[in-house]
Amino acid sequence: MSDLPGEWLRVRLDLAYRGTDFAGWAVQPGLRTVQGTVQDALGLVLRTPAGQAGDWRLTVAGRTDAGVHARGQVTHVDLPHAVWLALPGRSDRSPEQALVHRLRGVLPSDVVVRSAQAAPAGFDARFSALRRHYVYRIADDDRQRDPLRADWTWWVPRELDVAAMHQAAQLVLGLRDFASFCRPRPGASTIRELQQLAWERPADGPDAGLVVARVTADAFCHNMVRALVGASLVIGEGRRGTQWLAELLSAKARDSHGSVVAAQGLTLERVDYPGDEALAERARRIRARRMDEEVEV
Repeated sequence: MSDLPGEWLRVRLDLAYRGTDFAGWAVQPGLRTVQGTVQDALGLVLRTPAGQAGDWRLTVAGRTDAGVHARGQVTHVDLPHAVWLALPGRSDRSPEQALVHRLRGVLPSDVVVRSAQAAPAGFDARFSALRRHYVYRIADDDRQRDPLRADWTWWVPRELDVAAMHQAAQLVLGLRDFASFCRPRPGASTIRELQQLAWERPADGPDAGLVVARVTADAFCHNMVRALVGASLVIGEGRRGTQWLAELLSAKARDSHGSVVAAQGLTLERVDYPGDEALAERARRIRARRMDEEVEV
């Protein structure tokens, strides 16, 4: 069941963006952010009076920091039914097609709304999500330093032991307290379920030759992915053994030897949701558990 008034409709928007020139997802006064840019665009296409673009406030699956990219970000906005139905105007487009078409005309080139759809009952972009999938890309060989992918690939000056990094990563999977890898937030839990932390060097495809981390969890606390990557690099460079990641996790305290790596190598690839019939219950349970937390990396 939806808790929206009957004259309102929840709309899911699927986004992609290049984070390089954004100060992160969340609106910040005087700064260019993804949320602010898309909300302003909605104000334009929905003909909101000047100064009222914030009426179309977006709720996002996972807040991303400055410089982090997304291929599969999910957000939602609540619109009056009348506004939704009026979107096509005199065209033969559906409201979904009309909204995507109009946003394409006003958004800058580094953010794209890939699709828009009336959301199923109970859908919440943040609280209904089952898991988030991130990828971190690293070039550790001069032959892989391609300026055309420099915005989304981090450079390290020595060859990494990918097998050791992957072996170490398997020891920290599961439902655990990731305080060693999270920026502290008063009153916020650091317990997360890390479902995948896999390191590989693909032999083919667009990431061929790069060192790639694939990271999946139910949610991430602040800086968690980039801290896990930073600690993995210490092992890949041979400065610590494969047990060190697990030892650091057990300590539940940040270690100066493992730093938070640069945002530019990180991309949100996908967000998973349950079937329509389970959306509302998932949102209810997760909202109750995490109302005081921010889901971000």
